[in-house]
Amino acid sequence: QVQLVESGGGLVQAGGSLRLSCAAAGRTFTNYAMAWFRQTPGDDREFVAVISRIGGRTYYAESVKGRFTISRDNAKNTVYLQMNSLKPEDTAVYYCAADRNAQVLDVPRSPPEYDYWGQGTQVTVSS
Repeated sequence: QVQLVESGGGLVQAGGSLRLSCAAAGRTFTNYAMAWFRQTPGDDREFVAVISRIGGRTYYAESVKGRFTISRDNAKNTVYLQMNSLKPEDTAVYYCAADRNAQVLDVPRSPPEYDYWGQGTQVTVSS
């Protein structure tokens, strides 16, 4: 079992930046691939970015590639999402997720592959 707590959301103007954090408590952090998803009302949860267990591989949705960066600090049991050049269409609730079955270099991108989820943090980008 692992508990995930996101922070760092807020209101920002288009073109601005935010950094989301997700602190994990529980089992060994390096056992999990970690990802960020986002969701708007009435839509399915959308993959944003993933980082492998040790951090050797990352993968991004095309819509955020070049603007967002996922990273992890295994000593602090924390995963980050640096979001730059934000657009109004990035407005959503952002969720952190952990996959306990991932192999060392796996970068899973589908919500059903993830076992644990945070409560979400709202990101609003104004035009």
